[in-house]
Amino acid sequence: MSHSKAMETFQKKKKHQLGMGGPDKLEARKAHGQLNARERLDRFFDSGTFREIGLFTHSSRFEVAEETPSDGKIIGHGQVNRREVLCTANDLTVMGASSAATNMRKLEYVRSLSCEKGLPLVFLGESAGARIPDTMGSAGMALGGQNRAQYRRLREAPWLSALLGPCYGSSSWYSAMSDVRIMLKGAVLAVSSPLVTRVAIGEDTPAEELGGWRVHAEITGMAHLVGETEEECLDLCRRVLDYLPSNSRTAPLPRDPVDPPDDVTNLLDILPEKSRQVYDIRQLIRSISDGGEFLELNERFARPCVTGMCRLAGRSVGIIANNPYYGAGALNADCCDKIIGFLVLCDSYNLPIVMLVDTPGFLVGKMGERQRVVGKIMNWMNALSLITVPVVTVIVGKSYGQAYLNMGAGKYSSAFAAWPTAQISFMSPDAAVSIVTRMQRDDDPERYDEALEKMKQDVEPWDAAGLFGLNSIIEPAETRDYLIRMIDLHTDRPSGGVGHHLLHNWPTTF
Repeated sequence: MSHSKAMETFQKKKKHQLGMGGPDKLEARKAHGQLNARERLDRFFDSGTFREIGLFTHSSRFEVAEETPSDGKIIGHGQVNRREVLCTANDLTVMGASSAATNMRKLEYVRSLSCEKGLPLVFLGESAGARIPDTMGSAGMALGGQNRAQYRRLREAPWLSALLGPCYGSSSWYSAMSDVRIMLKGAVLAVSSPLVTRVAIGEDTPAEELGGWRVHAEITGMAHLVGETEEECLDLCRRVLDYLPSNSRTAPLPRDPVDPPDDVTNLLDILPEKSRQVYDIRQLIRSISDGGEFLELNERFARPCVTGMCRLAGRSVGIIANNPYYGAGALNADCCDKIIGFLVLCDSYNLPIVMLVDTPGFLVGKMGERQRVVGKIMNWMNALSLITVPVVTVIVGKSYGQAYLNMGAGKYSSAFAAWPTAQISFMSPDAAVSIVTRMQRDDDPERYDEALEKMKQDVEPWDAAGLFGLNSIIEPAETRDYLIRMIDLHTDRPSGGVGHHLLHNWPTTF
């Protein structure tokens, strides 16, 4: 073949592959306001930096080779904020981005590249599941299970998933394996589609109820972030990556420090005088973070606790806090799962952890016991004991019972401090009086009030500090400076702030 003929063939084949599922399917997506896979890649990466790997691939069944450009899954690499990132984008216009031999080889390639070279990997999910008839029969099934490491997760580099449409099969599996999941309102995450579910078990459930964004943002906690539009979801992916390092062997890149927007001397004003009054701990977090910015994860799930990322003096840190605005900040089984998952994320990618404590303890009762809260509390303690990045804890309000330990007391933190407003005890003074004296206030008001006053004095932080159970008692106004200084003091300098990652193989979802 002559050079000119070869180049002509090249251009023709390239045009065909870039055409995805054809103009009719692409126009249909556009009419519904949906981006196609290549538009998503252009939107996600820095302009002009994406380079595809495996452009000329197609189905292993040669009779449908022309109908399967890139075999429905586009892989490649580019830059996000001038940093190299790998990506796979499912192309629903090609056989529903269904999983088949060729595209699974591509997924394995990009997955291995991420782990071996230490590059973040982003999955832009939208797929119909396994491809039929490819996987039908024993021969089709025999092709699976040939890679023992396919579903192994050792967190060598961050993985993110953006769920941007119907996500069944590979899109659901790889999102479950990801460190952070961003879900578009209107997308669906489930094992199988409503059709398959109906045929298999006779259950007729609408897709939204089966695995819509509310299910995963509010009930399962699998959706860390939710976006109104595809563009917002892609931007959230970029924001999350900005807080994380490229891989577990490096610390997150520092940014120029930015002062908080408000005067930090007013922090005490956020805390109500009465411990039973509610307030939103996120106001405190934003008052101490660089530029007042805080990227909250799992905002709609397990709301009595808060998890997310911010910067202190330019350094990325993970925040874990109790939020009295919801359920008085009492911790439940879902809070355990949420916080354990976040501890794993921070320790895997070398983010120092800040704990801000104001909780009456764990929510007890029949519901919690049936949700295995005892086991979850201990799983949390196990995870906390394996943390190898700095943990700095400040008690700003209440810290009662077992939650005192779970929220970083004593040796579970690198530095442990309290505000003068802190209350530390096995339980609240009111409950303790009733248990110790076996009476209610109405039984003997004078005696009850005397006992209560004594209990309240016992819970103040001075005795704990006197026994060096607390490292410091700090003024609220110096909280930001204290956190910055303690994180810097306890960062391991020989390793450059890189931990030992004892949680690197912890399950990725609860």
